[in-house]
Amino acid sequence: MAEGRWSPGRKETDADEFRPVLDIVEPARQRRLTVLLRLLLLIPHFIVLFFLHIAAFFTVIVGWFAALVLGRLPDPVFRFLTGVLGYDMRVSASDMLLIDRYPPFALTPPADYPVQIEVRPTPLNRLAVLFRIFLMIPAAIVQSLAVYGWWALAFVWWLITLCLGRMPRPLFEATAATLRYRMRFSAYVMMLTPAYPKGLFGDDDLAVAPEHSRSATRPLVLSSAGKWLVVLFLVLGLAGHITSSVTASTTDDTTDTRLVGR
Repeated sequence: MAEGRWSPGRKETDADEFRPVLDIVEPARQRRLTVLLRLLLLIPHFIVLFFLHIAAFFTVIVGWFAALVLGRLPDPVFRFLTGVLGYDMRVSASDMLLIDRYPPFALTPPADYPVQIEVRPTPLNRLAVLFRIFLMIPAAIVQSLAVYGWWALAFVWWLITLCLGRMPRPLFEATAATLRYRMRFSAYVMMLTPAYPKGLFGDDDLAVAPEHSRSATRPLVLSSAGKWLVVLFLVLGLAGHITSSVTASTTDDTTDTRLVGR
């Protein structure tokens, strides 16, 4: 199958601040066999990510103290965390069925790999770094609802992609928007950017001229159907969290009642 190629192109200039970019080249078709076995094929990457996330956790702690002193992340910390974030996005793009090409076992991907991120070293506001854990709570809730909602119907998305041999365009848009928001949230948590996560419902279609488009997600312009799917993800995520909370509360009450009865 011919795989789309990603080209760096011209850097965009932002009116206010640069937000991390997720570039995904949409495949024309996907191999049904790889779609069928997608999660099994990615098990080695899930194991690698487990250890990378542990390393990233401690690196973020070191970076937090350094950023308070320096007003920025040290270069080695920035490069490592950027590499981990990119690795995570390549695996996530694959398990969310956005691409067909198998992710490489490397923090730095080949130049033609269809999933790339762009994060630029930027000075950090020390006060925002100090209170980062509190500032990120609203964005954490939004990304949790969107991601949870997508996975609530993951079997349906998988079945559609398996039957068609491709992901329908509105579903691709909504899935890419969800993954990009998660990427921007992760970049904010890792202090790779001072820009607060935005763009869950895509970009303004007038923000970037068509001839300057770098990939299917740059700019990421959502159709009406794509936006409604994002709303569906959020609603399903909210319903799922409420159901989980009610179930947990009911279970606790039942356990307490049994203990009292004894």
